[in-house]
Amino acid sequence: MQYCLMADDVKLGEDVRIYAFVNLYGCEIGDRTKVGTFVEVQKGARIGKDCKISSHTFICEGVTIEDRVFVGHNVTFTNDKYPRSTNPDGSMQTEADWVCEPTLVKEGCSIGSGVTILCGVTIGKNAIIGCGAVVTKDVPDNAVVAGVPARFMRSV
Repeated sequence: MQYCLMADDVKLGEDVRIYAFVNLYGCEIGDRTKVGTFVEVQKGARIGKDCKISSHTFICEGVTIEDRVFVGHNVTFTNDKYPRSTNPDGSMQTEADWVCEPTLVKEGCSIGSGVTILCGVTIGKNAIIGCGAVVTKDVPDNAVVAGVPARFMRSV
């Protein structure tokens, strides 16, 4: 784990592989999961067993990734439906000023490179998200979706 920034509150399973230039804090990562270079996993995020998180991916607070999920390169999760820098009075927002919207990625999914997943969605079991898609709503189990916004293409 050379050049990995890992806080004391990170919970790692057995045989987790973490590559260089990764930031981990307040998260959980399950057994045998691989985390690629230049990945950030924020507090409260949970990643299951036997997952592969490819390089340049951002997994924010509120994201749960179940077991056996593939996350391609440069995937971005969000957790705030209405992000703002400041409050109406001009003061800087703090954690107390916004609502973290959870996202759930169910077991066996594959998320292609360059995908953006908006908060508050559930991606069903074994679903496949095509490269570059923007996921704005729930994805059913065993569905293949692609496009901007992501649309149902077929079943697996």
